[in-house]
Amino acid sequence: MTLHLPDAHGTLRAYEPRTEPLPVVRSGTGSAFTSRTVFSAAHVVADPYADTTPDSPAAVDWDATLAFRRHLWSHGLGVAEAMDTAQRGMGLDWAGAAELIRRSAAEARATGGRVACGVGTDQLTTAAATLAEVRAAYEEQLAVVEESGAQAILMASRALAATAQGPDDYLEVYGHLLRQAAEPVVLHWLGPMFDPALEGYWGSSDLDTATDTFLEVVAAHPDKVDGIKVSLLDARREVDLRRRLPQGVRCYTGDDFNYPELIAGDEQGFSHALLGIFDPLGPLAAEAVRVLDTGNTEGFRALLDPTVGLSRHLFQAPTRYYKTGVVLLAWLAGHQSHFTMVGGLQSARSLPHLARAYELADGLGLFPDPKLAEERMRNLLSLYGVDQ
Repeated sequence: MTLHLPDAHGTLRAYEPRTEPLPVVRSGTGSAFTSRTVFSAAHVVADPYADTTPDSPAAVDWDATLAFRRHLWSHGLGVAEAMDTAQRGMGLDWAGAAELIRRSAAEARATGGRVACGVGTDQLTTAAATLAEVRAAYEEQLAVVEESGAQAILMASRALAATAQGPDDYLEVYGHLLRQAAEPVVLHWLGPMFDPALEGYWGSSDLDTATDTFLEVVAAHPDKVDGIKVSLLDARREVDLRRRLPQGVRCYTGDDFNYPELIAGDEQGFSHALLGIFDPLGPLAAEAVRVLDTGNTEGFRALLDPTVGLSRHLFQAPTRYYKTGVVLLAWLAGHQSHFTMVGGLQSARSLPHLARAYELADGLGLFPDPKLAEERMRNLLSLYGVDQ
């Protein structure tokens, strides 16, 4: 049946939903990839029956949240857990994140999945933190992740960005953390397009200067850095950066605008992946990487290139609200029973934005049950007063 979807100008346009999912997407093929290490930054599922407000601690539906992680693991993807824009600072506080880390790490051990967890400083509630307090906050979270048995991802810290006086402060804090880390970690550089509070990270707003400091941290501790994760939405800069990494240090792309070309790579190297867009793209992304494992770069690009339009739509400015579209697609795909988010962030995007997300995802064949997705989208449109 035809759906009438609203556009940004308030006009309704007719759309004919597809009737079959993309046939190439297979389920239950969870063997490890051989050519790339791939993580999906997974969303959490809110408890829709909890009596909460945007200012209160998040209420999480743990069963649905862990079920979604099993879905990703079943396709061979790793899960990047308790991450910045995926959860932290956007509805989930440190207490909730710590519980998420422990639960997901236990589930990973039980199912044989891979999990890496974010380490930050978001338990600090004042802007006037000292460097010692920032370091102690990082240490507390690092201990929780390591005790859970998960790999640690050292995330960018709003508190450090507000406190550091220059590059030397970053070198001191990160050097201290890397020296005490039990196992190699991933260093995450998140750009201000994802979080404006991180402007000037690594001690400079000049990205060339900031890159030099970032690489100085890596070069001083190559045995403690499994890889770097770059989320600057600048493909050229990421390529230049990965070519300067010490031997054996991976580059994990966090570029949700240019990921196919960065993962495919060139004659001088390639990026692995730690991406928010691989939450809704999980099965298709996994299939594409398996094609790449055979050496078929053209086949990989043929599968993944058409998804870039959806990703750029979901991650359009303000980029930090990309999760609203991600959770919409999880609901439409049947991974959860409702379109409710922690912090009330289901309201962070407009109806035209959500309608376009549905149209793009349906066009890609991402919904296992297109009829269910159509019915749920029709219900959402009706709630907004759009008659069909």
